Amino acid sequence: MNTFELLGFGLDAWITILTVLSMFSVLLFTKLRTDLVFLGAIGVLYVTGVLDSKEAFSGFSSTSVVVIGILFIVVAGLTHTGVLQWIVKHLLGQPDSYAKAVVRLMLPVAALSSFLSNTTVVALFVGIVKMWSKKLDISPSKLLIPLSYASGMGGVCTLIGTPPNLIISGLYADHTGQMMNVFATLLPGLFCLAVGVLSVIAMRRLLPNRQAPESAFEATSEYTVELLVPSDNSYIGQTITEAGLDHVRGGQLIEQIHYDDIIVMANGKEPILGGDRLIYAGQIDEILDLKESHGLVSADHHVFSINEIDTRRQLKTAYVTFGSTLIGKTIAKSNFEHANNITLVAVARRGKRISQSPREVVLKAGDTLLLECPPHMNADSLQAASQIHFFDSNEVANIGTGTFISATIMILMVVLSALNVLPLLQCAFIAAAAMLIFRCCSPQQAMKAINGEILMVFAGSVVLGLAIQKTGIAERLAFSILDVCGDNPIVVMTTICLVGTFITEFISNTAAGAMFFPIMFESAEQLGYEPYPFLIALMISVSSSFATPIGSPTHMLVYGPGGYRFSDFMRIGLPMNLIILAANIFIVNIIYPLSHL
Repeated sequence: MNTFELLGFGLDAWITILTVLSMFSVLLFTKLRTDLVFLGAIGVLYVTGVLDSKEAFSGFSSTSVVVIGILFIVVAGLTHTGVLQWIVKHLLGQPDSYAKAVVRLMLPVAALSSFLSNTTVVALFVGIVKMWSKKLDISPSKLLIPLSYASGMGGVCTLIGTPPNLIISGLYADHTGQMMNVFATLLPGLFCLAVGVLSVIAMRRLLPNRQAPESAFEATSEYTVELLVPSDNSYIGQTITEAGLDHVRGGQLIEQIHYDDIIVMANGKEPILGGDRLIYAGQIDEILDLKESHGLVSADHHVFSINEIDTRRQLKTAYVTFGSTLIGKTIAKSNFEHANNITLVAVARRGKRISQSPREVVLKAGDTLLLECPPHMNADSLQAASQIHFFDSNEVANIGTGTFISATIMILMVVLSALNVLPLLQCAFIAAAAMLIFRCCSPQQAMKAINGEILMVFAGSVVLGLAIQKTGIAERLAFSILDVCGDNPIVVMTTICLVGTFITEFISNTAAGAMFFPIMFESAEQLGYEPYPFLIALMISVSSSFATPIGSPTHMLVYGPGGYRFSDFMRIGLPMNLIILAANIFIVNIIYPLSHL
C-alpha cells in the first residue's frame, strides 16, 4: 500500500500533476503534434499505474468523443452541398457603417457555429470577409478578430457547437445519470453573444488597422522576389546593366547568386550566367513582367529552357500556420516545393522588406507566401496541408437539391435531440448515415472529414479529467478554493471560471473543460449546491479565450490573413475576457438559480 504523501497529495496525484504540467510545457514550447502529446500523457498515467487499462482508454469510448467524430461527417455533408455558401450569400449584404457590418457578420457566424465546427465556419468566412471589407472600405483586420470571436461565442450556445460543451455534458451525465438538453446553454450563450457584439463595437478603436498581407503583393516595394535564368536565355554573357536587369520598373536587383551558390554584388557589372538566381525588391507584378520580357522563370531548381515551365501555373497567396513544420526553416532546406509541385516566388512579413532570397528566409508563423502553383491547386492538393493555409482555398460548392436535403437533415437532428425524442449520439449516427445515403458527401469525403488528431485530443482530455478526479486532486483543489473564497457559491463559481478563462488562452478549450469539470463539480457538491449551473458557467468560460492568437484554432486562422501581431489580440482580448466573464456569471445565476442538493 502506497503511503507517500506530500502537501496533501499522494504519489499518484503527484505523478498526475507532473504529467499535466509537463504536457502543458511541451504544448507551449515545442512543435510536437498535440495528439502525440496527449497520447504520451495517457501512456505515462497507464504505465505508472495511476489509471488501469479500462480507465486509461475510456476516452476513446466516451459518448461525447464519439459524437464529435460522427458530427465531422454531418459537417462534411453541409460543406460539400454548399449550405454555408448559400447562407453567406444571403446574409452579409452591404451595410453602411462599421457597427452594422459587425452585427451583420457576427450574428450569422455565431448562428452557424452553434451547430457546425467553428474552424469550418471561420475558414469559409476568411476569404469572404476580406473581399467584403474591400467593398466596405474597411481594413480586414477590423473584421477578422470579430469573426473569430463570434465563432467562439456562438459555439457555446448549444452542446454540439463546441467540444468542451460535449465533454462537460458527457461527464455530467456519467456522474449524475441525467442528460443535458442540447440547448442548455442557449439563453446564457445568446446573452453573452449580445454583450460581446456590443463590446466589439464599443472597443473598435482597440482593433488594429493592419494591411492585409496578400495585398502587399499588389502594390508595394517592401517585398522580395526570386527569378531564375534558364540556360538557353538570350541575355547570358551580357552584364546585368547591359541586359537592363538592374533597375527595373517597380523595383531593383538586390542580389545575384550564381548556379554554384556564389553571391555577387548587385553592381550591374557582373555577367549573367545560366542558372543565376536574381533577387529583386519591389512591386511584385512589375518584377514578374521580367518573366515575359527577359525570359526569366520561377523555379526551385535549374532549368535549361523556359519551355520546361508549365505556363498554366497560377500565383496564389498563403500564410504559414501556427505549428507548421516550416517554422524556423528555409524553403531551400525543405522538400516542401518538390513534394507539392509548387515554387516560392516571394515572402512578406507584416510590411517589412526581407533583404534576402525568399527561399533563404527563415520562416515564422503568419508569414505570407506568394506561390506559383499548378492549375486548380487548393489546400486539399497539398501533401502537407497543415503547414500553410491558402487565402483562396475554399472551393465553391454547387447549390441545389443537395443543399436543401443536407440542411433538412441537420435541422431534424437538432430538433429530435432537443425534444429528447432520441439521444444526441443516435441522432448524430442517423444524420451521418442520411448524409451518405442522399449523397450529400461521398464516403471518401466523409472519412477525410474525420480529424483523428482532434479526436485524440478530445479522448486524452477525458482521461486527464478522470485522473485528476481519481487521484483526489480535484477534491483537494476544491477544498483549497473553498478555503480562499469561503462558502459563497457565486464567488467560488467566478474564481474557477476566471482561472479557466486564463488557462484556456494557452491550452485547448477541450482540455481545459475536462480538467476543470471535476474541480467545479466537487466544489459545488462541497458547498451543498446542485452542480448544473456551475457547469453551465464553466462551459462558457473555457470557450472564452480572446486574448492570445494561440487561445483558439479560429484565432490562428485569422492571424495570418489579418496581418496581426501577437499584442493585437491582447489589447482587445483582455477586456473582452473580463466583460464576458461578468456577463456569464450574471446571466447563468438568473436563468439557473442556485439550488441546494
